[in-house]
Amino acid sequence: MQRDRHAGFTTVELVVTIVLIGVLAAIALPQLTGTSAYDQLGFTDRTLAILQYAQKSAISRRRQVCVTFTATSATLRFSSAFTPAVCDTDLTGPGGELIPGGFTIAASGQVKYAPTPANFTFNPLGQASVGQAITFNGVNVRAITVESDTGYVHY
Repeated sequence: MQRDRHAGFTTVELVVTIVLIGVLAAIALPQLTGTSAYDQLGFTDRTLAILQYAQKSAISRRRQVCVTFTATSATLRFSSAFTPAVCDTDLTGPGGELIPGGFTIAASGQVKYAPTPANFTFNPLGQASVGQAITFNGVNVRAITVESDTGYVHY
């Protein structure tokens, strides 16, 4: 009786397989787990959306809407009086939810405004009190522009 010598893997086959798995793990895994680019794009898009919502809310409510920035967030509140005054009332979110402290978006990960934008308001006509470019940290992230005369918010 002869024994079958072809049962199992050779050492060379095992070493080559382990090396290939190691190379794939070193190259592919960081690409799959890196979310900073998605965090940057998401925060940029949410900032654009909240600013457009602020302008439309100012027009529809016929009230001044204040936009307040920190390094990693933007908050909306509106004035309860018809005349420009202090923004003292919480603005509801697009779904009608009342959020104590104002409608806010916050960054995730390492994303932030660079530099922190100046606070400004949209008047009842939708015009911005200050025209500015809002920039973010990171690579290949578009700046958002707020036009003062029209209140138009765009990339």
